[in-house]
Amino acid sequence: MPTKKAATAKSAKTKPAMAQRATARPATANQVPAASAAAAAKSGAARRKKFLAKVRQSLAEMKTRLLGEMQSELKAEREGNKDEGMDTYDLASEERDREISFILSDRDRIKIKQIDDALARLEERSYGVCDSCGLEIGEERLEAMPFTRLCRDCQQDQEREARTQRRFEDERNVYRKLGSTDNEEEPA
Repeated sequence: MPTKKAATAKSAKTKPAMAQRATARPATANQVPAASAAAAAKSGAARRKKFLAKVRQSLAEMKTRLLGEMQSELKAEREGNKDEGMDTYDLASEERDREISFILSDRDRIKIKQIDDALARLEERSYGVCDSCGLEIGEERLEAMPFTRLCRDCQQDQEREARTQRRFEDERNVYRKLGSTDNEEEPA
């Protein structure tokens, strides 16, 4: 009968051999997807980080371009105001041009605000997440509209709701007009 010492010596000899066999075994079916999923996650994260850096650069360039355009428009407007001796038609045309320029510069200001908001979301690491549903916004949509806050589906839902609301308001205004003409036609 083997002694306790002999049994422990035998098990000590087999443990390293079992450890070698365990490391030499091929990965099981459960281990392969986990390893490939981790690699895919790292690859996806690296790709997303690269994409976000590209977006940050694109937003900064867009902002710089818009600010430059606004500065050149202001400079041209200041120089254009120096023209004296204009007749009434010239003054009216100049005023119209100023109004159009104001509308366009107002749009540019809104766009710059949206760009600043997108840059702030990039810093907060919330960029590319839909404000409505919380899911990631597709890269294709972010490339087309880098300062968007909604995914495609939520944007479509919002536009559909706005159309329904406009239609409701239009119908309500039509009924008001119909009601007011009926009262006017009745003899007193």
